[in-house]
Amino acid sequence: MEQYLRQLIEIEFQDKKQIYSGFLIDYSDDWILLRNNPVDFILDGFVILRNKNIEAIHRDEEHIFTEKVIRLKGININTEDIIPIQDLNSILNFLDRKYTIFQLAKKSSKAVYLGKLISLTEEELLIDFLETRGKFGGELGFNPEKIRVIEFDTDYINSLKLLIPEDQK
Repeated sequence: MEQYLRQLIEIEFQDKKQIYSGFLIDYSDDWILLRNNPVDFILDGFVILRNKNIEAIHRDEEHIFTEKVIRLKGININTEDIIPIQDLNSILNFLDRKYTIFQLAKKSSKAVYLGKLISLTEEELLIDFLETRGKFGGELGFNPEKIRVIEFDTDYINSLKLLIPEDQK
């Protein structure tokens, strides 16, 4: 992983259909932090991936070209803050303090869950679910071990945050 730091890469998983592309910002034994490159020459937020069942990490001529264009646009690919990615607890507590709203996904990419942290124990992660119209819809619980992807500071999330009344933030 060290050789890919600050470079545009693509990560493919054995058990997930979705492929993730982005600049490798940091990694630990359990997690990988990318500056998300969802399409073309666009950077949109960050994605933290559980370092589990990785099939391949790609970096080819197309990635090098895309990286060159993104850098020529003057887009910052570094994080201003150090994001702790040692464990889920440190990740979610940091995101709760700094960004408030984040998005979770499990192995299946069929559904994602936006919300803010209510509580986290070894047995259960509780979030206050943020609906697509910017209203909180109540508690959702997850097995923390099933969380595979965490996204934050994306255009979609930041747009929904604008709809949240001040007294609910």
